Amino acid sequence: MGSYNGFCDPNRSWFKPLRLSHLSSFSRSIRSPTADFALEKTGSSETIDCLLRCSRSEYGSLACLNHSFRSLIQGGELYRLRCQLGIVEHWVYFYCKNANKWDAYDPKEKRWMTTPPMPNDECFKCAGKKREIAQNMPFECLKCGKKKSLAVGTELLVFSDDFEEQIVLRYSILSNSWTNGVWMNKCRFHFASASLGETAIVAGGFDKFGNVLNSAELYNSVTRCWVRIPSMNKGRCMFSGVFMNGKFYVVGGRSRDHHTLTCGEEYDLEKQSWRVIPNMAAGLNSLESSSPFVAVVRNELYGADYLEWVLKKYDKKSNVRVTLGPMPSMQEWVLPVNVAFCACGDRLLAINNFLGYYRVPFEIYSWVPDNDGPPQWNIITKRSGIAVNSCDRFFDPSLDPYDYLFADFSLRKPVPVSPNSGKY
Repeated sequence: MGSYNGFCDPNRSWFKPLRLSHLSSFSRSIRSPTADFALEKTGSSETIDCLLRCSRSEYGSLACLNHSFRSLIQGGELYRLRCQLGIVEHWVYFYCKNANKWDAYDPKEKRWMTTPPMPNDECFKCAGKKREIAQNMPFECLKCGKKKSLAVGTELLVFSDDFEEQIVLRYSILSNSWTNGVWMNKCRFHFASASLGETAIVAGGFDKFGNVLNSAELYNSVTRCWVRIPSMNKGRCMFSGVFMNGKFYVVGGRSRDHHTLTCGEEYDLEKQSWRVIPNMAAGLNSLESSSPFVAVVRNELYGADYLEWVLKKYDKKSNVRVTLGPMPSMQEWVLPVNVAFCACGDRLLAINNFLGYYRVPFEIYSWVPDNDGPPQWNIITKRSGIAVNSCDRFFDPSLDPYDYLFADFSLRKPVPVSPNSGKY
């Protein structure tokens, strides 16, 4: 604990003194005569400065020290102040199916954290009934019993894949606990989604009858409310969603008549309108039963081509994809279907053995894009004995300018699909 004093060193270039009045909801309790000894001895403002610079991985231990620390951490004010100071931590959350819990990893500091186990809800455990209902569904991905997740603000939302009963579980990084969340206005499964700060958008997917949807909704993590927004021009499924330059984009996917879509669409939050972008997914080969591998770093769109297993960058001006170089080399028999691809802060991540095959280590490769040079992938962590089948990006504080990508892959044998095999 003594090392934390360094966070309060005024000689640091990023040190910014804070006034106690900034913490309006806590100022009265901290100033009271019954305040904890640590705050009285150090000074409340100085203590808050220290807490602001501590890594979130330490918050669990700090919350156990006294009531005041726990109130500061769980109340949310601390996260808002971190946002104002530009203090950002990027975490990736992984669902571990063998333990029914989510593990979190900080690629920058190379730290792991674990969350409490998810509540034992039958909708998240029993897949027999789901598979029976899904037999007549038109697309293979509906038969896999996959969960869908969405990281937004300080919440991680996990949606059930039960076709009869819709359940949403909400994990709060403030309280480190699970509660029931709020379902969308329109029942949907295998949709595309992305978040920008405290706002998230979901679009497309299937309804419980297997119909492909073009509707979309916006979620606010502060009010915890879903609001319908204008529908996309095309219904689509098995596609990806990202935020870029403050706008929401959908890329690729399959149409209602089962054709591969090479177009994308852009949603302007200010104008509340969609714009079709022809050939936005052209040149990005994906699997028949999964979404395109795309991610955004510094408002630049990158994609992993499944057939060629190379990294491509999307040129916004010319509307074409430029090949940058190879994706990381994997085990000989681990196919790209077992790999997750996402962005975390200023780096791209490729995750090996995403489906947890026996005796194959779980590996995370990282590369920080540098102009348009070839990617230089490095292994930043490796774990054995872990079975992962879902991942999400999380940010602390919540107001971060980048998007997240949820990777959703089928367990069946991969079938490569060329984006030019269907109509736009």
